[in-house]
Amino acid sequence: MFAGKPIIGIVGGIGSGKSFIARIFGELGCRVIDSDAQVREAYRDPQVRETLVGWWGPEVIREGEVDRAFIARKVFADSAERQRLEQLLHPMVKAAREQEMATAGGEANVVAFVWDTPLLFEAGLAELCDVVVFVDVPRETRLERVRQSRGWGPDELAKRENLQWPLDKKRKISDHSLSNTADAAYAREQVRALLPRILAKSIAKADRR
Repeated sequence: MFAGKPIIGIVGGIGSGKSFIARIFGELGCRVIDSDAQVREAYRDPQVRETLVGWWGPEVIREGEVDRAFIARKVFADSAERQRLEQLLHPMVKAAREQEMATAGGEANVVAFVWDTPLLFEAGLAELCDVVVFVDVPRETRLERVRQSRGWGPDELAKRENLQWPLDKKRKISDHSLSNTADAAYAREQVRALLPRILAKSIAKADRR
C-alpha cells in the first residue's frame, strides 16, 4: 500500500483493453497511473531525444515528435536495443510514477492507485502491487481489436506476445480476473463489484498491523 491506499496492477494480453478497465477504476475514485503517458512525456525530454538520435539517427524524429513506430521496429527486432531503451526510460517512468503517487496520496477522494503498466510482471512491478487484476479476453477478440487499431495481423500479434510471459501464467498468478469483451456495461459491473472487495481487504490488512 501507498499512503494507506492499495495499489492495483492491471495485466492482460495485447488488445485486452487494460486501459479501459483502468479508466473504469478511475471513474470510481482510483488514481490511474498511466505508464504509457509517462513514456510519452519522457520522449519530450531534450536529452532523451538527443540520445535516441545518437543511437538511431535523425529518422527517429518524425514531424517534430519521437516516432514510436520506428522505435518499436528497432526494439522488437533486437533484444539488446530493447534493453538499452528500457534502461534509458524506466528510471524516468519510475520517478514520474512515484511523484504522481506522492502528490495524490494525500487526496481524500483517492481510494486506491491503479497501475496501467505494460509488462507489469515482466518488469518486476507486480510484486509492488497489493492486488493484480487480469483482464481476460479471447484471442480472436484481441486480434480483431489490434487489426482495427494498429493494423496488425495474427503473425505480428504472436510475435509481440512471444516476448511476454504466457497469458495462462499471468492469469494463474493474478489475484482476480475480469472479462472485457464487447459488453462495456458488463465490464463496468465487474469493476464496481470488485473494487469494494479490494478496499475492504486492504482496510482489514491495515487493521491487523
